[in-house]
Amino acid sequence: MKLTTRGHYSVKALLDLSLQQDIGPASVNAIAQRQQLPAAYLEKLLIELRRAGLVKSIRGSQGGYQLARSPAKISLGQILEAVGETIDPLPRHHPTAEQIEDWVTFSLWKRLHQKLKEALYGISLEDLYYDARSWQAAQGEEVNFVV
Repeated sequence: MKLTTRGHYSVKALLDLSLQQDIGPASVNAIAQRQQLPAAYLEKLLIELRRAGLVKSIRGSQGGYQLARSPAKISLGQILEAVGETIDPLPRHHPTAEQIEDWVTFSLWKRLHQKLKEALYGISLEDLYYDARSWQAAQGEEVNFVV
């Protein structure tokens, strides 16, 4: 599995929104500026994340986007799935009995894939938030939060 730009930007945007929970909705432009992301592309990703129920949009002059539920209830796997990231590293291959070496390799990759999937769905946005904060504190950075 490779994290593409779509997945990376989506995680950055949701981490940014996790900081805004007490402040209220954040505009696409504000998120894009803070996270140094292209606003037009980010808006498309946020629409996909809204359709998946991970964010909600608020209309009006004070509107924008905010998390649809707490960061502890949003997993990395859900974020990646919402924007079409594939977490299936297995080829569509089913070896025959004569191809025992391929079967062993296939079996190994199948087990690794299951563990990877469990890990992605076991890591919450809240976990990533605290990891990023810890890293920033270790670097001596201010409250400014760019992932």
